[in-house]
Amino acid sequence: QDYYGKELQKSEDLKTNACITSARPLPRVVRDALERVHEEVVARYYGCGLVIPECLLSCRILDLGSGSGRDCYLLSQLVGEQGHITGIDMTKGQVWHRSGAPPHPPSSPPTSFPSSCQVEVAKKHIAYHMDKFGYRKPNVEFFCGYMEKLGDAGLADKSYDIVISNCVINLAPDKRAVLREAFRVLKPGGEMYFSDVYASQRLSETVRKHRVLWGECLAGALYWRDLYSIAEEVGFSPPCLVTASPITIGNKELEGIVGDCRFVSATFRLFKVPAGSQAGPGQVIYNGGIVGHERELVFDANFTFKEGEVVDVDAEMAAILQSSRFAEKFLIRAGGANAAALQGCC
Repeated sequence: QDYYGKELQKSEDLKTNACITSARPLPRVVRDALERVHEEVVARYYGCGLVIPECLLSCRILDLGSGSGRDCYLLSQLVGEQGHITGIDMTKGQVWHRSGAPPHPPSSPPTSFPSSCQVEVAKKHIAYHMDKFGYRKPNVEFFCGYMEKLGDAGLADKSYDIVISNCVINLAPDKRAVLREAFRVLKPGGEMYFSDVYASQRLSETVRKHRVLWGECLAGALYWRDLYSIAEEVGFSPPCLVTASPITIGNKELEGIVGDCRFVSATFRLFKVPAGSQAGPGQVIYNGGIVGHERELVFDANFTFKEGEVVDVDAEMAAILQSSRFAEKFLIRAGGANAAALQGCC
């Protein structure tokens, strides 16, 4: 709250490049949508990836750590007026004055908020964006709350198609609780699509308690192997890696504290596959037609689906496609010459 609410006023105030989106080609529809987002919202954006999954029309999406609302307003256009976006963030407004010494990284989420806690930047631009998008009523809402305790904000079980987050889970002291809550609010077949920072090893106590490294998204980074074990424990499908890029700190003092640990910015997708959905490996054919991905869908680092092309998939991917919002975009059939050899490659 202190670091993002008071010290950072714009993206340029960051001391490392951990929370800066990597440059990558964007579909035209996403570029156009981004241009319609208010300049103040964009200026106060901090994120390590662009969390814009595919096939979004009419979806209900929850953004964990929505901050100034950039991703929410971008997604608001992609889900359309019949879709809905909820943003939740714990950060006090950037207008508070400093009082007292800055806190250490938390060991657990606070149980209450100051009475004036709100996501001011995001909320104050709702009317502007709805008018800009030509919507008759808002399809976005913002709450002040903790992603470990979504029930406190009134978010019900099985109420969202997609949960996204952009470089914020590393800031949560209890990452299992975050994934458990995301799993709870997702509908069967729903997806958690998120970018975050991961470490090559478990971090020392010195690093984990370093205030600047915590605020810069490094000290709270999860050891990447632990993501796989936590996801399985919670009930998600095995993580599918979408993209990854190394992080360079670019600060000699901070590099000395970190030592030989290496960090990566990565985007993963997890699915809430209903029990009994995994029948076995198969073959799939992408029918095309997803906006911005009409001819080719790059699903993750392992699977790219071209329109009309037969692709062998493992049991996990077959179950994901069959039970999720992507089902109507694919022709899915059991078996396949090479499918058995692909088991577990997701």
